[in-house]
Amino acid sequence: MFSELEPRPADPILGLSVKFKADTNPNKIDLGAGIYKDEAGHTPVLACVKAAEKHRFENETSKAYINSAGSALFNEKITALNFGDHKVVRENRVRTISAPGGTGALRIAGEFIRSCNPAASIWVSNPTWANHQGVFSAAGLQVKTYPYYDYENKCLDFTGMLTALKQVPAGDAVLLHACCHNPSGMDLDQEQWQQLAELARDIGFLPVIDMAYQGFASGLDEDAYGLRLMADTVEEMILCSSCSKNFGLYRERIGACSVIGASAASADIISSALLPVVRVNYSMPPAHGAAIVETILSSAELTSQWHIELKEMRDRIGSMRQLLVDTLVANGVTRDFSFITAQQGMFSFLGISKEQVQRLQDEFGIYMVNSSRISLAAIAPGNVDYLAQSIAKVL
Repeated sequence: MFSELEPRPADPILGLSVKFKADTNPNKIDLGAGIYKDEAGHTPVLACVKAAEKHRFENETSKAYINSAGSALFNEKITALNFGDHKVVRENRVRTISAPGGTGALRIAGEFIRSCNPAASIWVSNPTWANHQGVFSAAGLQVKTYPYYDYENKCLDFTGMLTALKQVPAGDAVLLHACCHNPSGMDLDQEQWQQLAELARDIGFLPVIDMAYQGFASGLDEDAYGLRLMADTVEEMILCSSCSKNFGLYRERIGACSVIGASAASADIISSALLPVVRVNYSMPPAHGAAIVETILSSAELTSQWHIELKEMRDRIGSMRQLLVDTLVANGVTRDFSFITAQQGMFSFLGISKEQVQRLQDEFGIYMVNSSRISLAAIAPGNVDYLAQSIAKVL
């Protein structure tokens, strides 16, 4: 059976990490990995997470299975975090399940959509997170794209986006990034969210919102503006959220899939159809990450501490945007990179060529994907001069 297999290319980002680790350049910089790092280049365990883990270690009494939906307390707390005091929560129209990270939530959402409508396609932004197409294709959905980022002008192509989405058939799904668009960093403003919500309602396509970076743009509630407005406007939608970034729980693989129905009775039917999808995938979600999150969100003290730590991460990434632009100017770069400061979250496109990207890797030990997408979280005061000087040389 296995003798016919051919070697497959490595994932572009994961493959970069392997090359980076093997590089002996003492000044090397990994701008490819989408993971938060502090100024020392370390991905820390948050203090509030350590406190919650200590509490769990001292109080956990069983390693028995939970259930396919996951921890009821986690599901309640993450729904409140994502939606706030929203009418869909008050009307009991949301059903949330725990999932193995945001990726697991997206896969469950994809298979759930296919079980509801085998002919449905899902539309994703061009560009989008590199794994979106693979996850949804593996779930059996046809994946189509709509314009999103204007590479030439380094801005959002909202006109192209709106024009394309007006052609989406009723019954198809449209994936939207809640905030911190990966990979462009270009987010929708409130007026644009309003137009999209009205379009979804009028056409009848299903909004699927991916919120992997809540709290990394402007704040927890601010970053949830679009999804809450969408929930105000349409009767049905799906939210896939992740605790990897804002809680720093990358290894614990905990996220959530929340489905909104038109009524409480409809939501009950949705739940009955959603859980069998989970059962044949991973059967039961992992419990440890969910326990950490629910412990933090159940404690006023730990929640306050988390808010402080989350703000520190958000502010550091934002300051690195400005620092990079200023340092490029200080190193004689005349090309305008000010667009970087108008973006949100961890990512941006530098807008340089594949050849220049390769030169940065080969000559300077600076690693990024061919599209020139970089993670701002990898930049620090200690490496920004070397980075800017290297970019200046390849330009």
